Amino acid sequence: MALKTDKELKLYYSISEVAKMFDVNESLLRYWEKEFPMISPKKTGGNVRQYRKEDIENIRLVYHLVKEKGLTLSGARQRLRQNREGTMQTANVVERLKRIREELVSMRNELDYLT
Repeated sequence: MALKTDKELKLYYSISEVAKMFDVNESLLRYWEKEFPMISPKKTGGNVRQYRKEDIENIRLVYHLVKEKGLTLSGARQRLRQNREGTMQTANVVERLKRIREELVSMRNELDYLT
């Protein structure tokens, strides 16, 4: 059984934490929030955004379509309307492949260090 990290145990994430996760500006997250109604973080009394896991998953989908696949915002909205499930599966596969690549690069670096 894998142990959960502190990040996985959190219920809410600040906008700065989410911006770091995706290496984007906080202003871009606020803009996407306006453009994609599915991104709707909870706001506290001081209008501080609190992102849930669902919000982060939705941001990950938008990030995948806009930043990785190069779609326009309207193209991303259309893709999500037409085939949200397929888009989610593709984004998950891409994420897993990135982690595998990171692990392989790490293994190669360790092997290089040993030789």
